[in-house]
Amino acid sequence: MQTEVTLTGAGGVRYPGVLTVPDDRAPDGDGARPALLMIYEAFGMTDEMKRVARDLAAEGYVVLIPDLFAAAGPKPLCVMRTMRTMLRGEGRALHDLETARRWLAARPEVDADRIGTIGFCMGGSFALLLARTGLYKVSAPFYPQAVDLPRACPVVASFGGRDRTTKAFAGKLDERLDELGEPHDVKVYPEAGHSFYTRTDGLMGRLGPRLPLRAEYHEASARDAHRRILAFFREHLG
Repeated sequence: MQTEVTLTGAGGVRYPGVLTVPDDRAPDGDGARPALLMIYEAFGMTDEMKRVARDLAAEGYVVLIPDLFAAAGPKPLCVMRTMRTMLRGEGRALHDLETARRWLAARPEVDADRIGTIGFCMGGSFALLLARTGLYKVSAPFYPQAVDLPRACPVVASFGGRDRTTKAFAGKLDERLDELGEPHDVKVYPEAGHSFYTRTDGLMGRLGPRLPLRAEYHEASARDAHRRILAFFREHLG
């Protein structure tokens, strides 16, 4: 079941989000399930992001997507502030994500001790920023930019080998997680580019394959990444 919800962000500002809950009861019978805070890509709250949330809910996870681009005034200003937070590693969007996590943890269908995060493109970088907070059991970033990690939780990360903008970070991320001693699975898909996990329509869908990102859906890589993240979630999130 997928519904629109209202969240309260930094400064008491109310903004929307999308909550997706599995249709069946939790295996333990008390309704408490593991959950994921999902951060969308730079295109915002699209039907494709909602589809990804439904796919994850079908595997037993409660998924919340906070609409960060609607949290602080006109959308262009929200986008600019959110991107700035991603690049600086501090700012309003991270505060909004923390209030969203608390909201999610308070839900009766959620086990507050089993919350992870997943993100795509811009959201992938946020998923790594959240991985260093100590508040998440697992992080699944897709094609994130370089993020400094003084500490981390278990990480399952996916990159496209044809994406010139982020693939160089994959090896550095793998090495850093080795140094931290955190369980991790970092994989580069050589035949895939940026945004290989999701389908992009419109102008970006037409231009994406020609850009340095080589952004387009790659079915074989997407299926394997889906399999990997689910296996990692089941091991570290339940």
